[in-house]
Amino acid sequence: MNLMTLTTMMALSTMFMVVNHPISFGTILISQTILLALIAGLMNMNFWFSYILFIVMIGGLLIMFIYMTSIASNEKFKVSIKLILILPTTSVITYWIMNYFEENLKTLETFSFNSSKMTNILSKYFNLPFSTMAIFLMLYLLLTLIVIVKLTKKNLGPMRQKY
Repeated sequence: MNLMTLTTMMALSTMFMVVNHPISFGTILISQTILLALIAGLMNMNFWFSYILFIVMIGGLLIMFIYMTSIASNEKFKVSIKLILILPTTSVITYWIMNYFEENLKTLETFSFNSSKMTNILSKYFNLPFSTMAIFLMLYLLLTLIVIVKLTKKNLGPMRQKY
């Protein structure tokens, strides 16, 4: 499961460099967020923190999506040949590399994922010293949402017009 998840994340990261449309960016970021939340939940044996991480990241992605669609509203979505060629090649190469180093990954996995130290570190994320940073990030997302909604008024249409 971990090998396939890591391979998929590497392939999506490589795809991110090739795409050029906001919908493609959003789809890749949502896929990366889902995979990251899945890995965080499996590491902690408790999906509560990964659920909060997923909700916060999706909120930020929605804010970015609103802004990007208001700027690039009239662009057509085209599938590029580079993307079709790079995705399978990257997936196969990443899978071979990770399969080659699988023994090292297994020892690293048993060392770090099952330790109580990792669980203790993850559970302190929303406690007192770090809670101010989490609250700051949430307020920053809220402020960004308000600013973008004010920028993209409903009656004015997209921010950039194509002539």
